[in-house]
Amino acid sequence: MRIGIIGSGHIGGTLAKLFVAAGHDVAVSNSRGPETLVGLVDELGARAQAMTAEDAERFGELVVVSVPLGRYREVPADGVDGKVVIDTNNYYPQRDGHFPELDDDSATSSELLQTHLPDARVVKAFNAIVWTRLRDYGRPAGDPERLGIPISGDDEQAKRTVAELIDEIGFDPVDAGTLAQGGRKHQPGTPAYTQGLPTAELLARLAA
Repeated sequence: MRIGIIGSGHIGGTLAKLFVAAGHDVAVSNSRGPETLVGLVDELGARAQAMTAEDAERFGELVVVSVPLGRYREVPADGVDGKVVIDTNNYYPQRDGHFPELDDDSATSSELLQTHLPDARVVKAFNAIVWTRLRDYGRPAGDPERLGIPISGDDEQAKRTVAELIDEIGFDPVDAGTLAQGGRKHQPGTPAYTQGLPTAELLARLAA
């Protein structure tokens, strides 16, 4: 699969490495320009290249958005029609500024991104695990110590695509529900929002 990644910080950069290791072709981008990503691309090898956000979005059959939520409106909106978009973001008012619809809980952060990208199929994932665990804790399928990754989305096929990627990189996908209902179950401040939980414990917390 071709995967475009918008935002190459801890989560975006770690996912790029994991996806390349799983055999996918990756385009990485950030707000500072492709020339600032030469070191990361050299580390990733032949399956990776640096692009602008617009080009990475067009390149990807699937797109990862891993930018601070306060800048979600800067994500290009014209290259994602029909594509699966993984939203890794979390809302931190002290960093992002205040969004009234998030402060009063009338929407989730992923619903805001879905509104910004109306023709994409947004799935929330990778927001509830710290990047070092994402980097270090992948385990083979069936391993009792495997960690779970909660996912939420309104498109079942899109969630299956993301679930397959999560399994490939060594974690168990755990369906939390829709962007509205499920998204609220693994956003900051919830029992499932943590550094990473074994799958059984994550299931129990999501069901609570």
